[in-house]
Amino acid sequence: MTLSAKAIEELRRKRAAVAAGGGEDKLRERREKGILTARDRLAALFQPDTFQEVGMHVRHGECGFGLQDKELAADGVVTGTGYVNGQLVAAFSQDFTVAAGTLGRMHAQKIVELMKFATKTGIPLVAFKDSGGARIQESVDALSGYGHVFYQNVLMSGVVPQIAVICGPCAGGASYSPALMDFIVMTRRNAQMFITGPEVIKAVTGRATTMDEVGGAEMHASVSGNVHFIAEDEAHAVAIVQRILSYLPSNNTEDPPHELHTDIALTRDEEMNELIPNDPAEPMDVRRIIGHLVDDGDFLEVHVAFARNLIVGFARIEGVVVGLVANQPTEMAGALDINAADKGARFIRFCNVFNIPLVTLVDVPGFLPGVEQERGGIIRHGAKLLFAYASCTVPKLTIILRKAYGGSYLAMCSQEMGADFVYAWPNAEIAVMGAEGAVNILYRKELAEAEDRAARKAELVAQYRAEFASPYLSAGRGYITDVIEPAETRGVLALSLRKLLDKRELRPAKKHGNIPL
Repeated sequence: MTLSAKAIEELRRKRAAVAAGGGEDKLRERREKGILTARDRLAALFQPDTFQEVGMHVRHGECGFGLQDKELAADGVVTGTGYVNGQLVAAFSQDFTVAAGTLGRMHAQKIVELMKFATKTGIPLVAFKDSGGARIQESVDALSGYGHVFYQNVLMSGVVPQIAVICGPCAGGASYSPALMDFIVMTRRNAQMFITGPEVIKAVTGRATTMDEVGGAEMHASVSGNVHFIAEDEAHAVAIVQRILSYLPSNNTEDPPHELHTDIALTRDEEMNELIPNDPAEPMDVRRIIGHLVDDGDFLEVHVAFARNLIVGFARIEGVVVGLVANQPTEMAGALDINAADKGARFIRFCNVFNIPLVTLVDVPGFLPGVEQERGGIIRHGAKLLFAYASCTVPKLTIILRKAYGGSYLAMCSQEMGADFVYAWPNAEIAVMGAEGAVNILYRKELAEAEDRAARKAELVAQYRAEFASPYLSAGRGYITDVIEPAETRGVLALSLRKLLDKRELRPAKKHGNIPL
């Protein structure tokens, strides 16, 4: 008995109808505006012919508000799995051409089932967000749907990587799902993310504002810190997602995709010695240092526009995937503030749960002083950085480039906070405070009585640096592993990382620590 031609034709017709989403006219209109459709986005993400859709024929739930007899293709969300550069990935893409991509009971159920599949198979999740929010016609069922999605986001956290792409509206409660994920990529145009929009804000507070001010990509990337990457368009957003995935393991039980070679190149990089300014107060762009340390100068910076005084991102050093954390002296002299502490702590904890070694580059004068910082809770926020490093069990290597003063020395992964190896450049200064301030306190009376105050102060500053801040003093106390030339840094890091790849560190049994949030 063979399958009838009529049955096959019916299957093909149903598939074509679902694939058409809200209709060919709506699909064509979006493409003419340069906006990808829900299925276009998935096709761009996955390798050709590897995407398998799940739940294509799912229908929306009973609601009694006018949608019973309407056909909502795939209920407004396309879900399934495929391969990205050989790595199996789960993804869903909300379809704005179908009921504005609104979320109802079955829409949410499709997403949750995909998330459960990703969890039990240990594969990353990518979510394309393009939705008008809760489906009003489904009332409390829509709210319940969001709750199930949020709950699953939390269960998945630290188990598999979660990446959200905001490529359309993401309003109200819908915005909390991406906020619970690991990374958010947002397109510069055609995307908005907010809890309350300009109209509601004006009605409630009387203040006039714009969508860009409360929900645009630039604002979220530089002010709120909600967005990690800005994409120029959707093709760029997909490329960013693919690049992020290239550094990540599929789940928390696997190692990152290291590209280990038989031999490690230990070649000296003499240009590194030339990158250090003669004046210790002169800003030094740490990105130039990073460019020399990582393979092919290839560094995927995260949160580029937010808390610019601290740089975080992914790279490889002689094939080993690492998470880099570095003070940036060209911004606020590299001092740590509230936003930098939050940015660093979040990134460190991500690297820890996904077994990514950490390399910390230190050039920090301290925590940023100021009334606003104190009232804003710099103690609580700075403690997050300490907590993140101390609770981190992956390999941790620290390079003290120049300054490392006071509490910020500890906050940037000193030996006391669990660093496995700490190296310092010969010009590094490690002390309770900077030489200028220390001399003003320690030798206040002597300076006041000096005939040539400036000359005497210069002598005392040089003396303080030599006697109290020298890296050799710290090395002599066993606080740092070795003093190295800048030219040796890449080779030292590469060799140290290889020796730490099998590191195992046990901690006291507990449910979880209580990070100061």
